[in-house]
Amino acid sequence: GAGTFLVLIFSDPMVDCLGELGKRLDISPFYVSFVLAPFASNASELLAAYTYACKKTEANMTTSLSTLLGAACMNNTFVFAIFLALVYKQGLAWQFTAETLSMILIQWIIGILAITSKTQTVFTSVFILACYPLCLFVVWFCENILGLD
Repeated sequence: GAGTFLVLIFSDPMVDCLGELGKRLDISPFYVSFVLAPFASNASELLAAYTYACKKTEANMTTSLSTLLGAACMNNTFVFAIFLALVYKQGLAWQFTAETLSMILIQWIIGILAITSKTQTVFTSVFILACYPLCLFVVWFCENILGLD
């Protein structure tokens, strides 16, 4: 309905804006999109998690972090499956080895953490936050040191 219509209207300008920002800053559009796009596309989850976190109880903090963890895993898994299906169906040239390896690595780390943790702690949140720059580092390492595409 209306949500799909809004996505159709705003997604192309958003992609253009992120691409232009990358050009102006002389940064790969992948890195700009990787950092900024999740904040735009997950604004509702971020706001809900912030609302829970403001209550400052253990239960609400766990709910807040679990909300973000669930949204991240769901988004990454769903979008990654669509991406792989498009590459396969359209017969596109594969140029995403570094990005794919980094996403799979971080997905496994976060998944294992989610399965093994009953209560989210400050350490858990810092560890999860550290996975974000770690993913970017893994992409950089794979591309620049290992020579993967």
